[in-house]
Amino acid sequence: MIPVPGFEGRRVAVFGLGRSGITAARALKAGGALPVLWDDSVSSRMQAEAEGFVVEDLTVADWSGFAALVLSPGAPLTHPKPHWTVGKARAAGVEVIGDIELFARALASLPRDEQPRVVAITGTNGKSTTTALIGWVLKQAGLTVHVGGNIGIGVLALPAPTADAVYVVEVSSYQLDLTTSFAPDVAILTNITPDHLDRHGGMEGYVAAKARLFQNLRPWATALVGVDEGAGMGVAETLGARARMVSTADPSSAQILASPGRLSVDGEVVDFTRARSLPGRHNAQNAAFAYAAARALGVAHDTAVKGLLSFPGLAHRMEPVGRLGRVRFVNDSKATNADAARQALSSYDRVFWIAGGRAKAGGIDDLSDLFPRVTEAFLIGEAAGPFAAALGDTPHRISGDMAVAVRAAYEAAAATGREEVVLLSPAAASFDQYPDFEARGEAFRAAVLALGAEPETAA
Repeated sequence: MIPVPGFEGRRVAVFGLGRSGITAARALKAGGALPVLWDDSVSSRMQAEAEGFVVEDLTVADWSGFAALVLSPGAPLTHPKPHWTVGKARAAGVEVIGDIELFARALASLPRDEQPRVVAITGTNGKSTTTALIGWVLKQAGLTVHVGGNIGIGVLALPAPTADAVYVVEVSSYQLDLTTSFAPDVAILTNITPDHLDRHGGMEGYVAAKARLFQNLRPWATALVGVDEGAGMGVAETLGARARMVSTADPSSAQILASPGRLSVDGEVVDFTRARSLPGRHNAQNAAFAYAAARALGVAHDTAVKGLLSFPGLAHRMEPVGRLGRVRFVNDSKATNADAARQALSSYDRVFWIAGGRAKAGGIDDLSDLFPRVTEAFLIGEAAGPFAAALGDTPHRISGDMAVAVRAAYEAAAATGREEVVLLSPAAASFDQYPDFEARGEAFRAAVLALGAEPETAA
């Protein structure tokens, strides 16, 4: 755990007792604060009380006595309308912050020569793979590495800081909205495409939230920005000479050019064609960020490349899970929107595609240029009907649930007699049938293994 100083003996309101909220409360308490907790869920409040925390109804609390409000990233700060705790905090002149800001303040409280380094990654797509990949490469280089944030372990639950450590932290737009002093040593924006627009009041607000990652760049910091989309290029242009631009398409626009299996970084060529867990253009971009981040932290070229080649891959993101005869099964459950699914579909010339769930705005309309790669689609969940309409003449069937879809996709793929891929890349949220994308991915894995498939890994 990372104790948070600066609030010793003072009451700090904590709303939302999910992973980040309860971890923030523990870190505040460890630093000497007096956290006061509240959640709409009775069971969450009971669990907090059982852990010895003060639980107090913040709807009737005296807000003038609070030093800060630590808000769950799941609660809206501004849109569609501010959460009621935000209104009470602002009326009382209480600052509203989140767990990433507490993390930043905890590190900043240390003497400069005792502060660890921080790599922070945000973006619409690719941030989890990039975070895991950077953590892997740095660990292979022998560094002391802690990986967490919006991926895996809440950032304040990571080990206490030491001077030799590197924190590799995934941060969401919701978390960045709640920061004021976060200043990573390497700041990475993978890409920006429309997502979570209801929470940010539109695209302009969403881009502004992502750009907050760069608001406190220190003189020695490295800023890496994906510029394949107009929004990313706009952020890079705002940063000017501070930005190192990464592109998969335009050599003239970037210092780092990424293509499948190959990087060109300041004239230095990196060959990672043997990295089985990094297929496709999108993974080339992820590799570019990981390589550049490692080099910025002093990792030697050969060591960084060795780390890329040995990366085992990220669960639920282009994850090979099994093979049955000539049919491979790939779990891309983390593709919760069309743009993420585009990255997976683009990696294969032919695919038997399992898609569907709770559709995001626009559904799969933007993927129509990739429909010729879809030999047949197998549709599940609430989006099955709308996705079927969007697919039009592309062969498809409504399967309804995962087990039916997996069996039907396998039978269709096996009937061709060719090497084929059955790809789960839903292009939709999971919440109609599963609590999260991880549970959806595990359901896919279970259905694949139930067919008798041999488990497969990327290594």
